[in-house]
Amino acid sequence: MVVSYSINEIKAGCTPNPDMMCNSKIKFGAFVDYLEAKYPTGTWDRVASGHYARIRQTEGGERVLSMSRDERKDQTYFLASLRTDQLERCMFPIGCFAKDEVRMLAQKFELATRDRKDSQGICFLGKVDFDEFIEKHLGTREGLFVEDETKEVMGKHRGYWFHTIGQRKGIGLSHGPWYVSSKDVENNIVYISKNYHNEVRERSSFLCSGFNWIAGITAPQAKGVLRCKVRHGPGMYECKFTETEAGGMARVDIKGKDHGFAPGQYAVFYDDDICIGSAIIRSMPEPLASKAPPRDVS
Repeated sequence: MVVSYSINEIKAGCTPNPDMMCNSKIKFGAFVDYLEAKYPTGTWDRVASGHYARIRQTEGGERVLSMSRDERKDQTYFLASLRTDQLERCMFPIGCFAKDEVRMLAQKFELATRDRKDSQGICFLGKVDFDEFIEKHLGTREGLFVEDETKEVMGKHRGYWFHTIGQRKGIGLSHGPWYVSSKDVENNIVYISKNYHNEVRERSSFLCSGFNWIAGITAPQAKGVLRCKVRHGPGMYECKFTETEAGGMARVDIKGKDHGFAPGQYAVFYDDDICIGSAIIRSMPEPLASKAPPRDVS
């Protein structure tokens, strides 16, 4: 399930988030379903996870997802695809601690994980190289690296699916640094630029769909000024959420600018420190540089 989702998104030229899929479908989905089927009601309470997040209870008795005390390590971004009923079945014991405090407690109680480094990469891959994983499922197909501004062909790549928007490492071209600015999936072209962080590429809005509202929130209630994250980390924007006339789509305008929006990426919404849901970024205004046909100067 997680693998097929990731491959399908990558093949479509999008940026998948397998961690979110794994949390909603496996850790707090299939695993909890298995427990409920195997063990009688009342023999267990909830599934505890090591995510940096908190569960709070409203005055009405509803459980809501809240940011952890350590906002630098907060992981509610990865939990925003959970359903409200899944929140009822989980708990996050370390969400009220800072990361350093968790390390100290692990040392104090001589836990086996006390010296383990923070997890990196994609969990289901283990030690498998990501490019090897992609090649196994999608193979290779030679395509062109094209400079976004000049439309000059700068080199060749093994397939657009090996590259993501904003990528710098792994392009392998001289006279850089080069960044992936966009992809033409149909023609297998990867557009690159040395001016990726230029203000002309910054965006302040995007369209999204595939909403998952938690904490009893619905789309109409999400209208107005909220906060949102467009990637894991402490960075957050004030934003305005507006439903569009297009079926199932909404427009999000952020207070500020960001050059890192990519189709397939998740946007996660907050009301103060309460995570109220997520959506998938689908598109954003076209960059000023037009996608004219590449010009081969070799």
